[in-house]
Amino acid sequence: MNPTPTDTQTFAVTGMTCGHCASSVKGELTAIPGVTGVSVDLVAGGRSTVTVASQTPLTAEQVAAALNEAGDYQLVD
Repeated sequence: MNPTPTDTQTFAVTGMTCGHCASSVKGELTAIPGVTGVSVDLVAGGRSTVTVASQTPLTAEQVAAALNEAGDYQLVD
């Protein structure tokens, strides 16, 4: 059996200020079908880095929608 290919993408996100914020973002991104892992490098009040591993690449729209569900977080271009 061949392992499922994994795509890893990194996104810059603003608006996170604490561990609860990071947890909310991680939870919403993990809920996207095909996502196999999420890690957050929190920079409180600054530009945090979110790394998502998934079976297929995510679109910016998918990530932005998940951030919106999690709270007032914004994807940075």
